[in-house]
Amino acid sequence: MTRDAALAHVADYYDRGAFQSELAELVTYRSESQNPAPEAAAELRRYLDEAMLPRLSKLGFDCEIIANPDPRGGPLLIGERREGEGLPMVLTYGHGDTVRGQDDMWREGLQPWQLVEEGERLYGRGVADNKGQHLINIAALESVLAVRGSLGFNLRIVIEMSEEVGSSGLPEVFAAYKERLAADVLIASDGPRLQPEVPTMFMGSRGGTTFDLIVETHEGAHHSGNWGGLLADPAMILAHALAEITDRRGQIKVPEWRPDSLTDKIRDALRDLPVAGGDGPAVDPDWGEESLTPAERVFGWNSFAVLAMVSGVPDAPVNAISGWARASCQLRYVVGTDPEDVIPALRRHLDRAGFDNVRIEPHDRGFFAATRLDPDHPWAEFVGNSIRKTSGGDLHVLPNLAGSLPNDSFTDILGVPTIWVPHSYRGCSQHAPNEHVLKSVCRSSLEVMAGVFWDIGETGGPKG
Repeated sequence: MTRDAALAHVADYYDRGAFQSELAELVTYRSESQNPAPEAAAELRRYLDEAMLPRLSKLGFDCEIIANPDPRGGPLLIGERREGEGLPMVLTYGHGDTVRGQDDMWREGLQPWQLVEEGERLYGRGVADNKGQHLINIAALESVLAVRGSLGFNLRIVIEMSEEVGSSGLPEVFAAYKERLAADVLIASDGPRLQPEVPTMFMGSRGGTTFDLIVETHEGAHHSGNWGGLLADPAMILAHALAEITDRRGQIKVPEWRPDSLTDKIRDALRDLPVAGGDGPAVDPDWGEESLTPAERVFGWNSFAVLAMVSGVPDAPVNAISGWARASCQLRYVVGTDPEDVIPALRRHLDRAGFDNVRIEPHDRGFFAATRLDPDHPWAEFVGNSIRKTSGGDLHVLPNLAGSLPNDSFTDILGVPTIWVPHSYRGCSQHAPNEHVLKSVCRSSLEVMAGVFWDIGETGGPKG
């Protein structure tokens, strides 16, 4: 009954093909939370009933599936495995829902709902986000239990089916079940490693707000020869309004969107962290806040993006001045930005610049607030040291992820410190066709998590 035995057990689980076959089964569930069809909602429930409930029950969890109080969201599973009084209580989490499959957009030989192995990659919708990630954590727990005969700590789990629609209903469920979800720490997995070969740990995430900017100048479209120079062009107005939000290199010009939370301590934590490499696109060195390093721009600062923009009929343009233009936009923001003032601040900024004719319409979906835990928090140091022990010393530590997660529900409602250990990598194509994971990352992540769970049971977690 040793730590090495637990790591060997979970490595054997991978090497004999069990991980791949179990992930293949999870991929077959068409759990698209963004799909409003009734059959999609039924598939969300089926994932919990058939894929999660039997396995967690076998692991010793007492589970309950809860209907979502928000009609936009899918069901949730909460469970508890209790081993004894006085032991640490760990909370873990995963989400079984995915973005849309985008079935017709995957390259030849691939499809979203069937696992395909090609070389170092395993392809399928949800393999990275998030089915493969919570499968790794569950399998690591099973290996510790198989070797030791107990975990050595109490454990609670949440599996939600609405993360890809902003975790609709999750805050309400957490508020209602707060006592049943109380814990000393959250240890969960989502997002990517900074580099495939080096484990990553982060303790929070950037928040996000999405909204449309809309300009409507006149009814219908009118001939550009007869009316050019007489009718205002909404696309031109919108383009100039967008240019008031950032400068030509993407530096934010809205005063309230420029955070004051990039302290020397955070700068030190971000120093020398890689932001390039792997299979992702090349980083543009001349984009973003000029005075910041690339790591500070993506992990310690706010970023504005235009997700889509349209006027007229782009696929079939005609010689006419459109009566409208729309841009779908997003602000990713760090701690130090007031989420309640994001839209009002933009309204004030555009009005000052003379763009009171640009309408702002927030998107009707949940999103996540910014959170951050100091890297020197006792639980962060404990988990980090455990990972280094398994990896041989290599670890990237982030105060917060560049993307967004429902971390604010854990920190603000449950009041627990949050540790995330991602099992994917930045080139995984999550939310896009051809989503995949790397086999080497999956295997090493199984060992990392078995080591973390073993160490908590062995020592009881951080002292003091």
